[in-house]
Amino acid sequence: MNDTARDAILGRLRAAPRSPAPAYPRPGTPAWTPPVHGGERLARFTALLEAAHAEVYQTNATDWPDLLAELLGQKAVPRLLYAPTTPAGRQLAQAWGEATDGRPRLIAYDRPVEAMKETLVSGAEAALTGTLGGIAHTGSLVLWPTPDEPRLMSLLPPLHIALVEETAIADSLSALIASQGWAKAMPTNALLISGPSKTADIEQTLAYGVHGPKALIVLVIRP
Repeated sequence: MNDTARDAILGRLRAAPRSPAPAYPRPGTPAWTPPVHGGERLARFTALLEAAHAEVYQTNATDWPDLLAELLGQKAVPRLLYAPTTPAGRQLAQAWGEATDGRPRLIAYDRPVEAMKETLVSGAEAALTGTLGGIAHTGSLVLWPTPDEPRLMSLLPPLHIALVEETAIADSLSALIASQGWAKAMPTNALLISGPSKTADIEQTLAYGVHGPKALIVLVIRP
């Protein structure tokens, strides 16, 4: 870009009319008050995720590995990436063991990312992660990626499976932040997921699985 073109662009920006900043929401106003869904929290969370092409299943803390095996068997998924050092990862490895009854082969994320690149890109058809909770108002999962369970696990494999505790599903993001005390220890990277990856960049046509997983399975762990 030459100086003349740059000066013309900057001139138009400086000459553009300025509008006042919007008023900041005040306590007690509709814009300030977070939504409350009460007993409909799980139903709304599920409906919004399913509307975004995710699959949502309810299970419990004991049976979810068996349900996961059944679901992945139906989809003929041969390999599942998991985090062996997390509580869910240890439970999954113990439940499945060395079974050869059609369950996917477990692949541990147990090396630095540089050594896992090939596995992340083409060595596993699905990956399992935990979540910090969910948001009923938007039908979103909340993840805090860690070295044991990094962001790439929920980004690169074609199928992402997420575990979420029903008791950790809040009405809104602000309610989740308050209930879990984020102010005491903010994450370096909080991730919100509201379905499989999607984009409408090309001719404004919505397409799924372009920038990440083509499918999302959510297992809600009920008390």
